[in-house]
Amino acid sequence: MVDYSKVHEVIAETNEGILLAEYQPEYRTDREYQSEADLENQLISDLVNHLNYERLNIHTPEELLANAKVQIEKLNKVTFSDAEWDRFVVEYLDCPNEGLVEKTRKIQENYIYDFVFDDGRIKNIFILDKKNIHNNSMQVINQVTQVGSHTNRYDVTILVNGLPLVQIELKRRGVSLKEAFEQIHRYSKESFNSENSLYKYIQIFVISNGTYTRYFANTTAQNKNHYEFTCEWADRKNRTIHDLEDFTNYFLSKRVLLEVLTKYCVFDADNTLLIMRPYQIAATESILWKIKSANDNNNFGTLDACGYIWHTTGSGKTLTSFKAARLATSLDYIDKVFFVVDRKDLDYQTMKEYQKFQPNSVNGSSSAKELKRNIEMSDDKIIVTTIQKLNNFITKNTDHPIYDKKCILIFDECHRSQFGKAQKRIKKAFKKFSLFGFTGTPIFSANTLTGETTQDVFGKMLHSYVITDAIRDKKVLKFKVDYNYI
Repeated sequence: MVDYSKVHEVIAETNEGILLAEYQPEYRTDREYQSEADLENQLISDLVNHLNYERLNIHTPEELLANAKVQIEKLNKVTFSDAEWDRFVVEYLDCPNEGLVEKTRKIQENYIYDFVFDDGRIKNIFILDKKNIHNNSMQVINQVTQVGSHTNRYDVTILVNGLPLVQIELKRRGVSLKEAFEQIHRYSKESFNSENSLYKYIQIFVISNGTYTRYFANTTAQNKNHYEFTCEWADRKNRTIHDLEDFTNYFLSKRVLLEVLTKYCVFDADNTLLIMRPYQIAATESILWKIKSANDNNNFGTLDACGYIWHTTGSGKTLTSFKAARLATSLDYIDKVFFVVDRKDLDYQTMKEYQKFQPNSVNGSSSAKELKRNIEMSDDKIIVTTIQKLNNFITKNTDHPIYDKKCILIFDECHRSQFGKAQKRIKKAFKKFSLFGFTGTPIFSANTLTGETTQDVFGKMLHSYVITDAIRDKKVLKFKVDYNYI
């Protein structure tokens, strides 16, 4: 039997990444009776004094829009005339009849707009700099009043380049966290999405009663808009970070928050915004770090360039593997990224799920011939294929140029026995590979039938999120035990 309490001892740690390696909570004795106002003041103080946010005294939508002009001008090093700004707002920033979906798409996908100035010159106007996140300005405001079907006043808002992307709602210590969730739900109906509201740009909600803090995506999807879809932040060892002060330091720091907003969100084909959970981010970062390390150390094609992820069934492995593969394709020194499954039905299912995350993001293959054609294409799409087709390709193309290119191969359910022989053929054919496996049931020396473990094939475990973590986080179905009394 595997000792889950010691599973982290073999994890390859990295100093890079946005998750804390190991969280050590402070014992605080002065937090028992904090009011909502006290929490709000402490939060703003921490953002300004510790995290270097700019504090603004803004309380109306008109003031919010005026500040957005200043910040977007600063980001793009331009100056809008009043007429040009009004036109930019109507044409792009706040088009009439646009809702939450359109605003979210602008943050996640269409964050650059070709604007024609009055003198005829055309310039790309960014509302978010995703290549150099430190170019973005971070500000904090509170108690903004907005009128919709009702008049509401919001607690704390974080602005990125003048746009409200994160909304934080607080309740005094001792009050149920669900009350803050219900308040946001009410605001969404009554005023966040009212006409000419920049609050339609919100991507992330944060709720806290000081003692417990959670975050979740702003979405209209009915099946995702429940308290059960809120999430706690955590360190790399899956230790949750509850306290608002610690959450502020480790989640709302500029780098972490901007990385989450620009890299670890997915706006899928159903117009649903997904924000990755900390263990998904940790796994993705570990894979990217290992790829970078292999490139820096020139050790592609060795076990040191490989690794595996142990994430329990039902923990969202598909999203994690997609994000890791998608980000790997954007690395200029990587030539191809393969996602390999072991059955044709999984080939189709994975391709369908990946396309749902991002349309036209993958190339599938119905045969080894089509796989060859996809390999030879110069696009940056993920190639989804089966282990059998990849083996057939190797058999029929013994001297293909792809074998000398830097390739990432990600394996689904890497514990399956037939992957052992396939791995040997792949490693023999490909010269500059980095192999990564995802599994919910790794093979250890105590439970191997062949003498070979998952680590023997894939290298060290890079991250784990095991069943005990999932049960604690209530991310798996509860066990039902029936007793028969005799």
